[in-house]
Amino acid sequence: MEDLVTDEKSFGIRMIDTVEGRSQASLLINKMYSWRGYAGTHKLTDDPNRITLTASDKGEVVGTLTLGLDSPIGIMADEIFKDEVDAVRMQPGARVCEITKLAFDNGGSKTQMASLFHLSVIYARDLHHCTHIFIEINPRHRRFYEQMLGFKRLGELKTNPRVDAPAYLLVVDLAYVSEQIQKLGGGGMAQAMAARSFYPLFYSPREECGIIQRLRNIQ
Repeated sequence: MEDLVTDEKSFGIRMIDTVEGRSQASLLINKMYSWRGYAGTHKLTDDPNRITLTASDKGEVVGTLTLGLDSPIGIMADEIFKDEVDAVRMQPGARVCEITKLAFDNGGSKTQMASLFHLSVIYARDLHHCTHIFIEINPRHRRFYEQMLGFKRLGELKTNPRVDAPAYLLVVDLAYVSEQIQKLGGGGMAQAMAARSFYPLFYSPREECGIIQRLRNIQ
């Protein structure tokens, strides 16, 4: 499949919809989860309510995440955080989604990771009309998501049985994300360090508009 976004012809992001693509992403997930000491074997499957994106550098997959859309069967976070997720679902006009199966090779750059996150935001907000993104994270990663991306904690620390590790549930309002992209997107690494924010590493508002239009044209 053609890359959705490219950078200097060496880096690209694509949506995975083939067995081979899911297999490559699964290999990276298991490699990085094992390196971090997480349990289990993690295999991506074809699911109409899940969108898997991969980032590739010189043809090699260096990052992946899956965007899970809410449906009558819920999202994966419902397994241990259903009360917290339901509290957001009940807000007027809310439509929730989640980021799962996030893995990034140590050789990948922060800018590449930001690009992958930004694409997931566009899919959630602009193509599927979501208002909030959840993510379950290990306590050691909590500060990054809260300080650099504006996520908020919901509920207490629990054990995630899928990886047999402690997890917090975090949520971010996509209206806030949009504001940060308009304000900081495209600012680069120097601004990211000065602002203590990940959003300057996202695409600029102008680049974002072009990506949204392209994705809508191929939907």
